[in-house]
Amino acid sequence: MNPLVKKAFALLNAGWLTIAAISSQAQVSQMPAYPLITHNTYFSVWSNTDKLNESVTHHWTGKDQPLVGVLRVDGHYYRFMGKAAPQYKNLLETGDETMYPAHYLLETPPAADWYQPTFDDKGWKTGKGPFGDDRGPVGTTWKGKDIWVRRTFNLSQIPDGKIVLKAFHDDDAEIYLNGQLIAQLPGANNDLEAITLTPTAKAALTTGLNLLAIHCKNTGGGTWIDAGLSEEVPDQPADDIDAANQTWVNVTATQTTYMFQCGIVNLKVKFTSPLILTDLDLLASPISYISYEVSSSDGATHDVSIYQGVSSDLAVNKPFQPVKTSVASKLGITTLRVGSVEQPVLQKRGDDLRIDWGYLSVGVPAGYKQKQYVTSENDAIASFVKGNFATAADSGRRLMLNTVLNIGRVGSGPMTAYVMLGYDDIYSIQYFGTNLRPWWRNTPGATMEGELSRAAKNYQKVMAECNATDKKIYGDALTAGGENYAKLCVMAYRQSIAAHQLVKSPQGELLFLSKENFSNGSINTVDVTYPSAPLYLRYNPDLLKGMLNGIFYYSESGKWAKPLAAHDLGTYPLANGQTYGEDMPVEECGNMVILTAAIVNAQNNAEYAKLHWKTLTTWVNYLTEAGFDPGNQLCTDDFAGHLAHNANLSVKAIVGIAAYAEMAKRLGETATYEKYTKLAKEMSANWIAKDNAGDHFSLVYGNTDSWSQKYNMVWDKVLGLNLFPRSVYDTEIKWYLAHQNKFGLPLDSRKTYTKSDWILWTATMTDNQADFEKLIDPVYKYATETPTRVPLSDWHETTDGKQVGFQARSVVGGYWMKELRKN
Repeated sequence: MNPLVKKAFALLNAGWLTIAAISSQAQVSQMPAYPLITHNTYFSVWSNTDKLNESVTHHWTGKDQPLVGVLRVDGHYYRFMGKAAPQYKNLLETGDETMYPAHYLLETPPAADWYQPTFDDKGWKTGKGPFGDDRGPVGTTWKGKDIWVRRTFNLSQIPDGKIVLKAFHDDDAEIYLNGQLIAQLPGANNDLEAITLTPTAKAALTTGLNLLAIHCKNTGGGTWIDAGLSEEVPDQPADDIDAANQTWVNVTATQTTYMFQCGIVNLKVKFTSPLILTDLDLLASPISYISYEVSSSDGATHDVSIYQGVSSDLAVNKPFQPVKTSVASKLGITTLRVGSVEQPVLQKRGDDLRIDWGYLSVGVPAGYKQKQYVTSENDAIASFVKGNFATAADSGRRLMLNTVLNIGRVGSGPMTAYVMLGYDDIYSIQYFGTNLRPWWRNTPGATMEGELSRAAKNYQKVMAECNATDKKIYGDALTAGGENYAKLCVMAYRQSIAAHQLVKSPQGELLFLSKENFSNGSINTVDVTYPSAPLYLRYNPDLLKGMLNGIFYYSESGKWAKPLAAHDLGTYPLANGQTYGEDMPVEECGNMVILTAAIVNAQNNAEYAKLHWKTLTTWVNYLTEAGFDPGNQLCTDDFAGHLAHNANLSVKAIVGIAAYAEMAKRLGETATYEKYTKLAKEMSANWIAKDNAGDHFSLVYGNTDSWSQKYNMVWDKVLGLNLFPRSVYDTEIKWYLAHQNKFGLPLDSRKTYTKSDWILWTATMTDNQADFEKLIDPVYKYATETPTRVPLSDWHETTDGKQVGFQARSVVGGYWMKELRKN
């Protein structure tokens, strides 16, 4: 046999043997986005492509947070992780870097040729851009309906590379370059977005004076316009690096593992975030691991080293923010550290934000013959290829923290190494005026250096605990609901947990506070806690208490004076009081009562209810007065608008009243138990009569042509309340099965979009495993086939599987509802 052919067969066989050896551990191989580093809403890095080396890694919001990995084998280089983020050279700067001069006109439309270079704008106002409201640093305040902006710039020559338009618009914008329309941008995009110009648009550039003309129309809400032009700078040195061949990916509850073929060396890369719900110390740990395993596939030995780059963008909200780095060796760990120069601790609040205070650390145990140094992002890989391991810059923008691990001679026996990534946010949450440290800092004298050292010493133990957790999470779900259900739970696990932050209140209570990701940025939203709850009820109900404690405190301290439950505690990370503009009275009162009863049921102990009995009584009395036929209120599905006579919201009130009665029974309050049980039974009977549409039950009372998922009814089954007869469930399930689309059951008859968490609740109402699978299989199809590559969205279109809104939210914890049902 030809020696080259023989060698190829050997490589192929080695690859298949490797895959066969680990296939029994395989759980999830396809997701919309893959979790890499997942701790909380700020320390959260994902890969949005099926192959780890096909794209830049991102924060869950979609902003670039590059992790880059390269393997050197005998002088050959293979990129296995990420890409460097695109670099740009300004032609016309935008407001993220500087405030710039411009001519502008407000409200009154200009002459028709206002966007032409020959137009005379001497009568226009002069000011600084960007233009807009108070959401960020603004050059000129604009809060009206229309604005027209003209900016000029000079070019000595036409750039050779790609030209991108950077635009941040709220709302509709049209942009012209030297009189040619180059972009029409509908709606609001919430941040600067890079749009590559077409060749025709680029051809509008000229040497000498150029004009960028912009019109922005505010259609409602906030206002903002900022636009400029840049040239994309190509990566270097692309010619020296091959892409590693990814052969396998596997996602489990706490780990994401990739396998690559790098020439004649096999490489396994594993990301581990030890989010173990039964171990608060590990759950709160700020450390993730990136582990590497290398082995020869041809029987010979080879010289191997690993390059790992981590961008300073993980420590800033915007890449233009300057950072400062340092290097240290302490407690057996060498560490690169980076943080913003400004350090604006807890100074920003909102949704589409990343942390820009505290410090990111990249730690390596001593003994790996490691080199750690800092370069610009654009020079990082070149420094590894050229063997230039000296720090080129300890401050600046868009730096790369570089670690080189010299593995040495590698044969067929695997050799291993790992690095650790940790984030010290110093203070995590502001809680009614008091800044709270992350949970791990509750230990006196706790430092990031100490956490890194402890994480290194416990590496093998942590890996074993994560492996056991992964096996349990998958196995429990497999037993409860089947293979596709188990895979959905694995997909949801880290996402749900990492949308929270664990802290201790000044009163000494555990707080596990969610962020309403890509919704409105609220902190500790009750109707986000409600759908998230099943995961935590299943594995650690004390964490669900941590999701309710702040809301109880808000009412019981007198800071929230209304006789109903608040919607939220503020806008993340500032939990200083509700900021959402409207209450959801039946929704939130029902949620708080039901979840308290669920905790009592899970722990078989009514002490938590007893602690808050007065408040619960106030809320349940509201439900008795207003819950059966709710007025024109919002519910958790507020994106669908106000809805009067909402039958599913009525179910929530009825279930809440019955759940309160069950808690009263456990507390020995027999009269209260009998009173509210009787009331709930009467209300459920009236509901059946009032909402019955024959072959289904309506979305709203009186409209028999409407229908909706009655997902709130699932608690009747889970808590054993016996409010609704089997005939009601059978009627609804039969209707749902007949009204599914390719990617799931619509939320209700108004639209074809859905919420996947509610489908999982609705499916749990059936007593038939086959029907359960028929309802959840389209959700699995959505999760594995959606064209929208972002962390799992819980709000998607059932006809084409595209994201409608929301992503990376904690509510996918609701997928565990099936595991709560025991009967």
